[in-house]
Amino acid sequence: MKRIVFLWLLLLLISVQIVAQKVTVRQAEYNGWKDAIILSNGKVETVIVPSIGRVMQFRFVGEEGVFWENSAVAGKPVNPESKDWINFGGDKPWPAPQAAWPKVTPRAWPPPIGFDSSLWEAEKVFCYKQRPMDGCSPFGTRAYPPAYTAIQLHSPVDPHYGIKVHRQIWLDATKSQLTILTTYEKVSGPPVKTGVWVITQMNEAEAVFVPVPKGTQYQDGYNKQSKELPEHFKVANGLIELKRDPKKSTKIGNDAGSLLWVGQKHMLKIDSPRVPNAEYPDNGSSAEVYTNLDPLKYIELEMLGPLKEIKVGEWITHTNVYTLMRRSKKTLEAEAQNIFKLNKPTR
Repeated sequence: MKRIVFLWLLLLLISVQIVAQKVTVRQAEYNGWKDAIILSNGKVETVIVPSIGRVMQFRFVGEEGVFWENSAVAGKPVNPESKDWINFGGDKPWPAPQAAWPKVTPRAWPPPIGFDSSLWEAEKVFCYKQRPMDGCSPFGTRAYPPAYTAIQLHSPVDPHYGIKVHRQIWLDATKSQLTILTTYEKVSGPPVKTGVWVITQMNEAEAVFVPVPKGTQYQDGYNKQSKELPEHFKVANGLIELKRDPKKSTKIGNDAGSLLWVGQKHMLKIDSPRVPNAEYPDNGSSAEVYTNLDPLKYIELEMLGPLKEIKVGEWITHTNVYTLMRRSKKTLEAEAQNIFKLNKPTR
């Protein structure tokens, strides 16, 4: 009996290792940054640059990435003393709401230095579900798959928020899917009310779609966060559709749990389900889209977590799931309707 149990455990361990080995990790130089880490499952890969605290790219292997990168600052280091924001591009977290920054920090802009302008540390970990003793942080372990290879990023403690940021980044072993779990750990200072806000800067799009949830709190399906809306903006059939306006920056928010970016060849869907009955920043927004004017041609897909007052020893978490897809021959709206399953026949 003991021999059977031993063999069963051995086979289980081997099977887990085989699954985990489908995701490879390698260090490489990337656009001038010598500390880049590339996670790949053979189908898709993501590029992480700890020295600037960014997930810089997500792409099909051998193809152009969908995250926007600012080539003008490629390879440059962060500068916590800079009075101007160094816009590297990629994916990063900030504390929400932005309106609270001048109340917590000495400035309204650029973003707090511990979140955005500091050198982060990275480590490779192999994790088992609900087994933090194997090298994984205990934060949010229930969100993890049974076994996976991940990269953990750790920020310094922001001097004003007293928060240390942890990001756990992994690829699905077989799907074109990236998951990032972001944790804000309160380690010093007085209690602070904040939320996790993840900003993903994307390349120019054919269109961006935001689903309008049933029972949305907004009369028009969204809340306007800029003086004007982009020229290419409409709300129809359960979807908000927009494009970047080259002449003006714009921003909207709503209470969705997903966003969809559609490019010429690829699509990226970001999922982060909204927490029911929770308080959200920016007039209740859990999803936001910002479009930048020329010459920097990028769009931000932004997912926000609930607001919570945290004190030393407490933390909050937020998970984004990024699914990369190829375009079909469908129209833009048909693509979005299909992905959000808005065209499913009713029974």
